Amino acid sequence: MPFCPECGGELSYDSSSRHYICKSCGLSLSSQELMELKDKFQPENENEDDKKKKRRKEYLDWWFSKRE
Repeated sequence: MPFCPECGGELSYDSSSRHYICKSCGLSLSSQELMELKDKFQPENENEDDKKKKRRKEYLDWWFSKRE
């Protein structure tokens, strides 16, 4: 489950608006905006393989959360 870059709250995906919405502060982000913010705040010492693995895990977590 992704977390809000502003407050650290839990983000839920709203399929009608295609945005992630924070349950705590109400911040609304598109998938692209969320990825850009995550990339901006990632540690510099992470290599490309680690980044790919992390993105894949986040995507799979999101995908399986929609199947429940």
